Amino acid sequence: MSGAIHTVTANPALDQTVTLDALIPGSVHLARAATVNAGGKGVNVASCLADWGLPAHAHGLLGRDNCGPFEQLFAAKRITDRMLRVAGACRVNIKLADLASGDTTDVNLPGPETGEAELASLTAGLRDVGAGDLAVLAGSLPPGMPRDALARLCAQLKRQGAWVLMDSSGSPLAAALANPPAALPDCVKPNREELAQWAGRELPGLDDVARCARGLQRMGVGRVVVSLGEQGALLVDGDAALLASLPPQRPLSTVGAGDALVAGLTAARRQELNAADSLRLAMAFAAAKLQRVGPHLPPEPQIRELAAAVSLQTLAAA
Repeated sequence: MSGAIHTVTANPALDQTVTLDALIPGSVHLARAATVNAGGKGVNVASCLADWGLPAHAHGLLGRDNCGPFEQLFAAKRITDRMLRVAGACRVNIKLADLASGDTTDVNLPGPETGEAELASLTAGLRDVGAGDLAVLAGSLPPGMPRDALARLCAQLKRQGAWVLMDSSGSPLAAALANPPAALPDCVKPNREELAQWAGRELPGLDDVARCARGLQRMGVGRVVVSLGEQGALLVDGDAALLASLPPQRPLSTVGAGDALVAGLTAARRQELNAADSLRLAMAFAAAKLQRVGPHLPPEPQIRELAAAVSLQTLAAA
């Protein structure tokens, strides 16, 4: 495919990652290191795609008070900055990275107040997305934004002929999945908990996850990818139901691994890979991201090596 790639991040964030030897609740800690990275799901996707050699157009809403780190990232990676500036500051997400356990504890602050006016401006900025383009709608919504904002943007982009991948959760995801079939996203990437929340039931086993993904497919979502943490990821596309896994990784930071997975799926779509190779590449993006703090990927040979190490298992049709 030769179309442009667009990412939409309505609620970007500055990710402040504080690295600790071990996180002990109620104690005073001496940080090993602290970094601040421009983030938010769509921004992270655009950053990873740029490292892979696929520049993207970054759309969304940036608070004027602290937009500098985003502008620096876009300039450094040659990402086209199409973010709208709004009053106030982008939210700050504090990530406490525990080196002892490998876990990360998140404390996410709210973003600037927005509403229908900002959504209308965002809508207008996407009107030149055309047939054959790829669009990634990712992340949460800022305070005041209508809960169906992503659903409305998805419907608009589908009318314009774009292929749409959505990575969101809660009410924004539910609203998009309530769209008519022609206005549904082409691909969704929930994690197991987000999928269970949408389904309104627990999904304890892989068969449960696969059946729920098949249900989304029958509704009209062409490809469903469910991230499963240490178990890997499940892809349902056409008749294929594939479970991908990698040997255990020792993460430096788990922040943004899901966003890297989305970037891998987007890159695979752009490169017209089949379902199996798409899942391999997406898993490699996610695993490679585990070794980096911030929305960055290592050089291409390392990602290719990881992709070759991905094990795929075919699951029975659900």
